[in-house]
Amino acid sequence: MHEPRLMQRRALAARRAGQRIVFVPTMGYLHEGHVSLLRRGRALGELLVLSIFVNPMQFGVNEDLSRYPRDLEGDLHKAATSGCDLAFVPEPVALYPAEFQTQVEFTQVAQGLCGAQRPGHFVGVATVVLKLCNLVQPDFMLLGEKDYQQLQMVRRMVRDLNLPIEVVGCPLVRDSNGVALSSRNAYLS
Repeated sequence: MHEPRLMQRRALAARRAGQRIVFVPTMGYLHEGHVSLLRRGRALGELLVLSIFVNPMQFGVNEDLSRYPRDLEGDLHKAATSGCDLAFVPEPVALYPAEFQTQVEFTQVAQGLCGAQRPGHFVGVATVVLKLCNLVQPDFMLLGEKDYQQLQMVRRMVRDLNLPIEVVGCPLVRDSNGVALSSRNAYLS
């Protein structure tokens, strides 16, 4: 599904039918860590939704937006074989039309660590996560603990903005060599 309005209509229909919605937001290029989130999510509700969106708003000027690894066909196959009911794959212009001007910012939780090294990154992450939650209407949102500061930031946003979502942090998954799985590991030799 690509259209935000259709995603939201589907989610609202599921809610009216009494279904619990579980949401796994990703930037795609799925790996076993993402699959573990989907498997865990399958047990939490009746509608399991995965988003695949490489969010331009969270990339800095000299970061890897244009070469971020992508494999939509492979992602959709992994999602389907992991119990996912619906993949939401919006285009950037659908989420950020030309007149878009609203952002979500933090005063404390995004400071230091990754926030200090990547100015504006967490504004982009928080903004898109809030937008996706408004469209998907989840009861549960599953995030990996690999991006711990991001997980804490999303938890803070959910709490501060009174979103009716339970954020579930899930253990990171490591490769056989001990490195945490990440889509960007495709850059490693």
